[in-house]
Amino acid sequence: MLNWDQMPALLPMRCSRAWVEIDLAAIRHNVRQFKAGLAPQTALMAVVKADAYGHGATRVAQTALAAGASWLGVATVPEGIELRQAGIEAPILIMGAVYHPAEIRAVAAWQLQPTIVSPKQALIFAETLSAESESAVLPVHLKLDTGMSRLGYDWRQAVEFASFVAQLPALRVVSLYSHLATADSPDLTCLRAQQRRFEQAIASLRQAQLLPPKLHFANTAATLADPQLHYDMVRVGLGLYGLSPAPHLSGILNLRPALAVKARITHLKALAAGAGVSYGHTFIAPTDMRIAVVGIGYADGVPRRLSNQLRALIQQRSVAQIGAITMDQLMLDVSDLPALQVGDVVTLLGHSGAQQVTADDWAAQLGTISWEILCGFKHRLPRILVDGHSVREGDSPAADSAIAASHPSSAIASDS
Repeated sequence: MLNWDQMPALLPMRCSRAWVEIDLAAIRHNVRQFKAGLAPQTALMAVVKADAYGHGATRVAQTALAAGASWLGVATVPEGIELRQAGIEAPILIMGAVYHPAEIRAVAAWQLQPTIVSPKQALIFAETLSAESESAVLPVHLKLDTGMSRLGYDWRQAVEFASFVAQLPALRVVSLYSHLATADSPDLTCLRAQQRRFEQAIASLRQAQLLPPKLHFANTAATLADPQLHYDMVRVGLGLYGLSPAPHLSGILNLRPALAVKARITHLKALAAGAGVSYGHTFIAPTDMRIAVVGIGYADGVPRRLSNQLRALIQQRSVAQIGAITMDQLMLDVSDLPALQVGDVVTLLGHSGAQQVTADDWAAQLGTISWEILCGFKHRLPRILVDGHSVREGDSPAADSAIAASHPSSAIASDS
């Protein structure tokens, strides 16, 4: 990925085609919304795996911590190392299963906290760490499977599991957790079954005097659905980025989407009635039209299956995308916008005046989830940091305001 900050001469190119805007003020706002709904003793973990769902892990992590989060959650060891290299000192939970000795040594060296999902994995950790240093003690988190059927040890064997890990001198158990499979469903049957299993495991561990000091269970959906699921910490992912995990949970908090996707018109042309547009001519002009070619496509993360369905925003108007979305470009019907010029900004996701398009809109059209949409924007699209404001529509291709927002010497880029 091109490092724009090391090539200042290229900065004017950064917004000449297409980009993703990340609103740090929205991240702060969302963290504070969640914190306001938690008991004072309940911590908030900001889940920043997958490059913070495409938002940029380092800056999102810094912003979330400054707003009140106290833990960070990632999926892989390299994701945790990236945050440490950025100078972040907050505790970081690796939520994926780590087995390789090189990764285990890296976990210890970078002061990360791993998830332990089986006695075998715990033993590998202990043997690897003991070979490095007899005095090394690593904080670890035990994960139980209460119904997700993914990572975690059988909840019915919680005592045996915790007892085995507790006798390994290289490991110190600091939390017990599990993950909910259906917290975003209006039907709470499965959630309540998992909750009962977790509670039964807690009771058995308490009786055996093996209960770890911290318990956590709730993802974004469970955090919104029921305060009884908060325990000592909640793990907030999607909500951190301003989206609700389910329609029936929307409106509980005033969340603000933090990500916008924008591109520029690169060509305008007249189209005669009967002309076909793009590959396969899946759109035939019903009448004389004016179309705009926009410099973004499926290689950037705009799903090709949205062809002839997507609507974009220009100058506070909603316009239809026509023809097949191609690798680097897409076409819009701008027949009713005669004043448009090459270089004008098109909003694919985000606001334009009172109009809005969200990741939820795309997900509904595609029969998928908003998580997938957010994670799909490729790093060919520069991430432009803004703070409560955005690039003005109609700016020149140099996009001076966006460049200032992204440059390390600017006040916005240094904000945390």
